Amino acid sequence: MSTAENSILGLKMPTDPRWADLASVSLEEVLTDHAFCEQKAATQCVSLIQLYPDKTELINALAPIVTEEWGHFRMVWEEMKKRGFELGRQRKDEYVNMLLASFPKNIPREEKLLHKLLMCALIEARSCERFRLLSEHLQDVQLRKFYYKFMVSEAGHYRLFIDLANRYFPEDIVQSTWEEWLATETQVLLQLSPRGDRVH
Repeated sequence: MSTAENSILGLKMPTDPRWADLASVSLEEVLTDHAFCEQKAATQCVSLIQLYPDKTELINALAPIVTEEWGHFRMVWEEMKKRGFELGRQRKDEYVNMLLASFPKNIPREEKLLHKLLMCALIEARSCERFRLLSEHLQDVQLRKFYYKFMVSEAGHYRLFIDLANRYFPEDIVQSTWEEWLATETQVLLQLSPRGDRVH
């Protein structure tokens, strides 16, 4: 993804170019990890709805995303079955776990919502960038088309979480907090080696 395209997503650091090559030789593993990522995305939206039942616009926005993310899991699983792949066990997501380790502690409920929304936006943006790489570099033409669709979807989800943050919090606070998360993610990526068996 180009610098300009990364800028659209807000990302400060591009994915290591070796990642797409590694993923291309680890398709079963990366598809398995992708399937579980879609499950976790659906679960995270359910969790936000449960934690903030007083936020009507949030519920209205995220309820369809729960269905969409679970539908994405089913799409990935169907693709795996066509290729004779097994789902396997859920993998540890070091990227997300390292981001969670930086989540502010002992802050008010409302402030937690801001950080949760922006962390979701960040993960969706990074997923979008990774899916774009797969759509451009995989040798399998069908899989390139498959991941192009996911890239478009993740871009929309990234925008939705940013829009929700701006709905509930002042724009300047959202922007400054977003910059903090981008800086945190850069440090996380610098500590991680590129792994083709993981989406992140």
